[in-house]
Amino acid sequence: MAPLIIEPMQPKYHHQVSRLLVHGFRGKFQSLTNLPDHTLALFFEKLFDRFPAEPASQRVVALQAGEVVGSLCIKGKAEANMKQEALSFPWRDFNEIGKWNLFKLFFALYFLNHQPQAGECYIEDISVHPAHQGKGVGKCLLQWAQHHVQENPCFDMLSLHVSEKNQRAKKLYEQLSFRTQYRKSSVARYLLFHEFEWNYMVWK
Repeated sequence: MAPLIIEPMQPKYHHQVSRLLVHGFRGKFQSLTNLPDHTLALFFEKLFDRFPAEPASQRVVALQAGEVVGSLCIKGKAEANMKQEALSFPWRDFNEIGKWNLFKLFFALYFLNHQPQAGECYIEDISVHPAHQGKGVGKCLLQWAQHHVQENPCFDMLSLHVSEKNQRAKKLYEQLSFRTQYRKSSVARYLLFHEFEWNYMVWK
């Protein structure tokens, strides 16, 4: 079996990572729009192509034999002087998706957004291709994030949110010493994603 390699996100991986995000989060976004997989993947790919990542964010990919089999995005607290340049929205690039679907997708992303506090490194998303689940890819990505926190003195904790319904992921986090700091109920997230209870988990 080819070794697993983790490296920073590059434009050449946009296409594969976009489809990977569809595999991981199809249930959340398709409940809002009913968009087919290829159109939903196009939405993510256009976001990668047209909008630079936040200065405090970092995405990595897990590669096996040159194929993207997993991806993870982390972010820290943005500094006050980190200001992104205002960009006009490229509507033409998103014509296939439609303005109403765009509004709902951005609305959903807004409710999934979390603003880290000082010292907090937050896992925005982690996804593993279905054909590679159960093979240690997710564990390897999480261990990379833990090492990243250990190597950066500005961080003292690694955190994430996971739905109470996603017990498989929750058990993996617990195996890697993440602990639930609190559980919260969100009516907005239930209406959007049909998931009411969420765990905020922390590794220190």
